[in-house]
Amino acid sequence: MKKVFVLMSGGVDSSVAAFLLKKEGYDVIGVHLKISKYCNPQDEEDARAVANILNIPFYVIDITKEYQSTVVLDTIKNYVLGYTPNPDALCNRLIKFGYIYDFLKKLGMNLIATGHYAKKDIFKGEEVIKIPKDKNKDQTYFLWGIKRSRLKKILFPIGDYTKEEVRKIAKENNLPVAEKKDSQGICFLGPIRLIDFLKEFLPESRGLILDTKGNILGYHPGYYFFTEGQRHGLNIKTGGGPYYVALKDPKKNIIVVAKENEEILYTKKIKLKNLNFLISKKILKELCINNKIKITARCRYRQPLMPAILDTKNKILTFKESIKAVAPGQSAVFYYKDILIGGGIIYKKLV
Repeated sequence: MKKVFVLMSGGVDSSVAAFLLKKEGYDVIGVHLKISKYCNPQDEEDARAVANILNIPFYVIDITKEYQSTVVLDTIKNYVLGYTPNPDALCNRLIKFGYIYDFLKKLGMNLIATGHYAKKDIFKGEEVIKIPKDKNKDQTYFLWGIKRSRLKKILFPIGDYTKEEVRKIAKENNLPVAEKKDSQGICFLGPIRLIDFLKEFLPESRGLILDTKGNILGYHPGYYFFTEGQRHGLNIKTGGGPYYVALKDPKKNIIVVAKENEEILYTKKIKLKNLNFLISKKILKELCINNKIKITARCRYRQPLMPAILDTKNKILTFKESIKAVAPGQSAVFYYKDILIGGGIIYKKLV
């Protein structure tokens, strides 16, 4: 019997993941991660209650120090540099399928499972991650940074179910989280707003808000509290909007905003860094022509997949049509048909 550690957040998805694996005959062990002071204690209690019902061992691992020194610190540093980081993607790479993966492996782990909406499949003889049945809940965007060598040890039990089906399974099997609302926002903040979190570490620094012609439209409390594409919270009272954040200048502490139809908000070509592929070099080479591969990609979670060409040598992603509000620091994630083939960090927009 294979031993599988299930990361149980206390929500319905990971709870049903644990239920399905036990039903299939796995030796299931529940693990709840305590990652920050913002964690809701009720989540731990809910996960424990589900584990008791399933009659599986349950452990809580406090990783607040490790999380603070990696994901949280990286998030703050990137905002200071003027970027818009993706903490959830970093958490999956460094924590869930990084630190925790290594820790559980020492305890005899055969497999690790989560409640992510993603699927596993075989492509050209290799294990790959695919878009799940429920495309509205697709979470593959956050999984691009996982080490490819670890895919064989990872399970996504709910990938063949819709959210409604997952809730139905929970209800039919008397799991107390069947109607629990989904968590929102950044993983380690819970109900805390990002700007309120950042203000704990970064001082307010008054700066100008300019339009694309250099006119002063207002003032902001610090460029690092805003992100490209942001519309709300600008406090522009001159009328003529709505306005969107188009650029941030960390050196001058200036934010440039633009209206919906202005070209500055759109881009077709972006430079990437820190590329990671979830398919082998052999398959990647087969798919490429002159180091270029036709793919679909997205630069934000829930953004529709857009046709693009990835230049793997020069790390340049070119979309067929211009896309709005590309934010340096965010993840650009690549797909070949419905297969997640990798991703990278958006370094800068190219003309």
